[in-house]
Amino acid sequence: MNGYFYVLTIIDLFVLGFMCILTKLSESLNYKQKRGFFCAFILIAAVSVLEVITLAVDGAPPGYRWLNIVSNYLGFGLSPGVAVCLVYVLDKKTAIRRELRIAIYCEIVYLIFLAVSVPSGLVFSVSAENIYSRGPYFYIYVFMYFVAIMYLSISTIITAKEFQNRSRGLIYPLIFFLTSETIIQVTLPNLHVTWLCVTLLSILYFIYCNEMWTQLDSLTGLLNQNSYLNRTAEMKRTGGVLIVFDVDDFKNVNDQYGHLKGDICLSEIADCIKKAYAKLGYCYRIGGDEFCVLMKNVDQQENCLKKFIELLEEKRSRLDFLPTVSFGSCVFSGEDILTIKDRADQNMYRFKKGKKENDEHGQKAKNTYCR
Repeated sequence: MNGYFYVLTIIDLFVLGFMCILTKLSESLNYKQKRGFFCAFILIAAVSVLEVITLAVDGAPPGYRWLNIVSNYLGFGLSPGVAVCLVYVLDKKTAIRRELRIAIYCEIVYLIFLAVSVPSGLVFSVSAENIYSRGPYFYIYVFMYFVAIMYLSISTIITAKEFQNRSRGLIYPLIFFLTSETIIQVTLPNLHVTWLCVTLLSILYFIYCNEMWTQLDSLTGLLNQNSYLNRTAEMKRTGGVLIVFDVDDFKNVNDQYGHLKGDICLSEIADCIKKAYAKLGYCYRIGGDEFCVLMKNVDQQENCLKKFIELLEEKRSRLDFLPTVSFGSCVFSGEDILTIKDRADQNMYRFKKGKKENDEHGQKAKNTYCR
């Protein structure tokens, strides 16, 4: 059994090394995300090796007792850190979120507690004869491990929901898989399958996150054009409404304030669209300053539009460079998406033209009044 376990561990380390190379070569990950995956893969590899060491030295001459203690301490102590590393890669922003800082502090406190508890054998103990055994408070390790899994799971679900990831339901089988495996390992400690399963989970998680990020527009966090094209094929069959948005005089924003303010402008408008429509539809950036929403519930578009206008006006009161937005819509009625999009664009341009004419009439009336 031990020889079989050693062979599996070698395979495990090879796979983790391959994943590190794949992460380094990835074009879809930023530096922060690569660093998070590197840390997770290295931690898994380290704990896998530590498990091999504990298995090898347990019951060996007492001179190896220190190695048995250190290996078990690091193995139990670093295990929850894998989930923290994977949470770190979820957010593409460079700053570390407050919740993640708290998780890191909890991991540090847990490591300190574990170190202090080693002499008393609360979580685990190694006898004078160099025999490992679980302590009376071994459940503290199990609790920390499960809390870390739940933290990773909840963070992933929230992130996937925020970015409107359609495959977010896949995270539930991953949670069930790891939870079931952990329960089996705790019940049958001689199996030694935990870190082999964690390696498999980390690979699936890497694939899941990459799939989620490839659906997104990097600047605004909305779904991208490819996601839009895939979704419209379904909407043609199921029905719904397409709503298009176009930023008025966006070129003037770039020319007058610079492209950095232009990017902020797009991000702020995208935020308004997401807050107004995300609960009832899918939000996309399909061009430079062009956005759209696909909704199934046609009756709710007026309420969503009203909320969008309120949100946009509130932002414009604070950001003087933020322009207005024109919009138009068209209901799916069996035609291909190009026809639906063209009709929505025509309605949007009519709205834009009418708004411009009203502004011109208002300015003329103002000038006449002043004279």
